[in-house]
Amino acid sequence: MTVRIEPSWKAQLEEEFSQPYWESLTGFVRAEYAERQCFPAGRNIFRAFDLTPFDEVKVVILGQDPYHTPGAAMGFCFSVPDGNRPQPSLQNIFQELESDVGIARQRTDLSDWAGQGVFLLNSVLTVRSREAGSHAGKGWETFTDSAIKRLSAQRQDLVFILWGSYAIAKRALIDPRKHLVITSPHPSPFSAHKGFFGSRPFSRANAYLAQQGKAPIQWV
Repeated sequence: MTVRIEPSWKAQLEEEFSQPYWESLTGFVRAEYAERQCFPAGRNIFRAFDLTPFDEVKVVILGQDPYHTPGAAMGFCFSVPDGNRPQPSLQNIFQELESDVGIARQRTDLSDWAGQGVFLLNSVLTVRSREAGSHAGKGWETFTDSAIKRLSAQRQDLVFILWGSYAIAKRALIDPRKHLVITSPHPSPFSAHKGFFGSRPFSRANAYLAQQGKAPIQWV
């Protein structure tokens, strides 16, 4: 089947599109979008891939699944469209950003990060309206795990930022001899005070990139 995804990622993940799980997953997603309100909009399902080509990835931030409230999900983990109230986790991310590197960011749309090589990947790419986790266990995890494994195996000197136990479990897919892996509790209000605040992921990522001769991320 034809999959509309950025060409470099399509080349990397071509094998996935012929797997039995992919046929089952895409059938499920099509039915869900036809019968229910789901997020993000269909055109944005692969937006994280489309704005951050495989060879341009420098930093990976991993989320779980899209926001399930109307108007929030936009195809990037943690990001919401400008003009919308930031979700609590994003508010805490911005609080740590200001504490870490002195940037008081106003924009909630993180597409400028994506354009600089920050791969804002949710492990599950779709969700039913107001039903968190409703598309988990349908095959998306297999697909996005493959993306992480490809980055780990074929790229060098990337930064993987893993917040919370769900993301930290993906550390098994990453070769720490080739990449920097930054872990901490999740920025959720339930856990941010348990070690997310003060973890300094933004300055640590940029320091590592600079050591590898790469341009730092402008987090502003």
